[in-house]
This record gives sequence, structure tokens and C-alpha cells, in this order.
Amino acid sequence: MGLTLAVDAALAQRVSLAAEGPLAARGEALQINLGEGPCIEALTRRRAVLVPDLDAPDLTGAWPVYAQYARANGIRAAFALCAVTQPDQTGPQPGLVLSVYRDRPGPLSQQDLETVRTHVHAADLLLLTAPRPGQNDAADTWLLPADAVVHQATGMISSRHQVTTSQALALLRAHAHAGQTDLHDLAKAIVHDGLHLPELPPPDPTNP
Repeated sequence: MGLTLAVDAALAQRVSLAAEGPLAARGEALQINLGEGPCIEALTRRRAVLVPDLDAPDLTGAWPVYAQYARANGIRAAFALCAVTQPDQTGPQPGLVLSVYRDRPGPLSQQDLETVRTHVHAADLLLLTAPRPGQNDAADTWLLPADAVVHQATGMISSRHQVTTSQALALLRAHAHAGQTDLHDLAKAIVHDGLHLPELPPPDPTNP
């Protein structure tokens, strides 16, 4: 079994906060590389995504490529549960999701589901009380996700190519896929080694 914790920090930019266990590491890496999966669906729709069998196409229709690669990496079931927004909170809130991965198909027991809900609620409370920039010197380091370098590379690509961050992330993923390179490795090369991706082709005037 593996556990991961992720948050929608801003503008639908998913940040992985923690991953525990080999299945979790594989599941997180695939979602970061592919841009799809149960956690991303849970963050987007703000609801639980419970998939007891990744062989069931009716349950994995929103992310078939992820399901295929996840099965190849030994993940047979995945469950992503969201933190419930508090009634006194107003406006859009960051989404927090705790994901559970298993190496065998089958649903989680009701007791296990309640345990996961308790943990994601506790994590949500900790997130709400974490320091924010400007409050103290440690505020800028309270959130240091494992995939931070991907977001750094995305920002650099966005600036260099004058595209949105969503387009930059799509470009990063496309180059990683084309070169059969891990997304983290490509991002590190951009951030730390000065790698520049090929320039984007000029827009086609006949296709506005």
C-alpha cells in the first residue's frame, strides 16, 4: 500500500506534498508525468474518486493512459479523498487530497475509508494553520514539495516562450514523452543545467 498527499495550490497547479511507499512514488510520478489520474480528478471535481479495480474501464475513463501505466507499475486499485471545505470558509479554497494505492484490486473497508478521511481532515487543519509568506522567515519554506522543480521549470518555460503556465507544463510533458525522459529529470536539467527547450514554431497565419 502507498499513501500520497497533494494540494491544488493555485490556478489548478497541483503540488505533491508527500509520498510514502513504493506504490505511492510510482503513482505520483505517473500523475506528474501524464497530467492525469485519480488525484487530479479528485482535485478538479472536488469529490472522492474510489477505484477498486484499475482494470475497470468504466471507472478509469477519465484517465485511461494513467490506468494502463499504473497497472504496469503494480498498482491495481486507487482511492483519492478530498478534504471537506469548512462551512465558514468563503471563496475558492485550495483542495487537499489524500490518495491510497494498493497492489491488489478490491474496495477499502468502511473502517479504512474513515481512517483516510480522518487523516486528510487533520492534514487540512495543519495546512490552514501553516505560516504564509510575510509572517516569518520560515514561511517560504513550509511547502517544499518533491515536484517543486517541475513548477520552477514550468515558470521558466512560460517566461522564455511567452506562453501560459498550463501551456508551458504541456510543452514540458510533451518533450519528456518524446525523449522518453522522466519529467523530473528534464525539469532539473532546465532549472539547474541551463537546458533550453527548442523554440516554439511561429503561429500559422492561415489558422488563427
